Amino acid sequence: MSEVLFDTPFIYPDLNQSMKKLFLIFACLCIILQYSEACTSIIISGKATPDGRPLMWKHRDTDEPYNHIVYVDEGGYRFLGLANSSNKQDDAIWTGSNETGFSIMNTASFNLKDDDIEEMDQEGALMRKALKTCKTISDFEHLLDTLPRPLRVEANFGVIDAFGGAAYYETNNERYYKKDVNDPVLAPDGYIIYTNFSFEGRKDKGLGYIRYESARKIFKEMEKEGFTPRNIFKEASCSFYNSLLDIDLKNENESPNRHSGWFVEQDFIPRSESTASIVIQGVKPGMNAELTTIWTALGYPPTSAVLPLWVKMGTAQPALTSYDSVCGTAPLCLYASKLKEDVYSIHRGNGRKYLHWQLLWNNEKTGYMQKLASINDETFDVFTSKQAEWEKNGLDTSTIKELYRNAEIKIRGAYRQLLKNSPL
Repeated sequence: MSEVLFDTPFIYPDLNQSMKKLFLIFACLCIILQYSEACTSIIISGKATPDGRPLMWKHRDTDEPYNHIVYVDEGGYRFLGLANSSNKQDDAIWTGSNETGFSIMNTASFNLKDDDIEEMDQEGALMRKALKTCKTISDFEHLLDTLPRPLRVEANFGVIDAFGGAAYYETNNERYYKKDVNDPVLAPDGYIIYTNFSFEGRKDKGLGYIRYESARKIFKEMEKEGFTPRNIFKEASCSFYNSLLDIDLKNENESPNRHSGWFVEQDFIPRSESTASIVIQGVKPGMNAELTTIWTALGYPPTSAVLPLWVKMGTAQPALTSYDSVCGTAPLCLYASKLKEDVYSIHRGNGRKYLHWQLLWNNEKTGYMQKLASINDETFDVFTSKQAEWEKNGLDTSTIKELYRNAEIKIRGAYRQLLKNSPL
């Protein structure tokens, strides 16, 4: 199982055969649950971006196959959040931003818990509460300080606000450790990366060390061209670099297309469990918080399209990113997931660990990732061309609605072709 290392041999007492089987099944389920809740993330201070606006990226890995964007207006601050489509109450949010520009995300940590409390997994509920009640990172710290113990979380929460605040909070049931992204000693390059371990946790425990090193190299190289949402999606969300093997599948000399076109999926940032990638582009101090932009790709990121979202649009969010009762999720998530099924098409044995790389990327430039890249570039071009005007005059909701209509037509058309003319 990916990234799970045993320090000692797996030993069980002299049990009867049935008990042995149950014990092994339970152990495997524990490993699968850990593996399925992995994520990769970064917060980049506005001091390190070309336009001075902070960036917050979460690449989500989970055993929940489908998610959508929900708009919440129920008292407190209005917000947009990423919710599991299986959760009809939307009472847990896994990344989001509210009308004040306060934004939050998390990655699961597997080396910070120091107690025997069993009832956990309240990270989504905590983030939902934070979006409803917090305006600044200080508000979030107050929330953490005043919530009843145990918090029932083990996570690295990432937070930015509209006043220059940017920090991670390594949090367990009783305490948290703040990691300020604006601290030049802690973050000399202006950013901090997290996967699935905490720096204050048990040494060499947890998960995601190989992905962490991969992300470090990816973002170090990205410094040259600049930290932008477009570059993050292209170079990180759709990266197939493995730092331990030091190979990049996009490199022609290292491509599996020279052989069978298949490759073992192990420790890349995008994996079969990846269900969303979101870059929240915050605002500079003094800038209107309504400009906080949630660049969103739902479903398997290498086969997903990107759309920008704003809280100010209220219920007029794109249909592609909103829950659809016919799809049982957001249409964009469903389309990307259908293409992912082609990429991971072997179901027997260990087949799910093999990806059909040639379908994603090939010399003929007909791979899913290559074709969708041109659609995403067009989306970025269209919406970013309006940013200077919106920063000066505020968001133009009527223009955004028109841009949404045009973008959704093109995105649906692209998926119709890629999915062999399936009715969309």
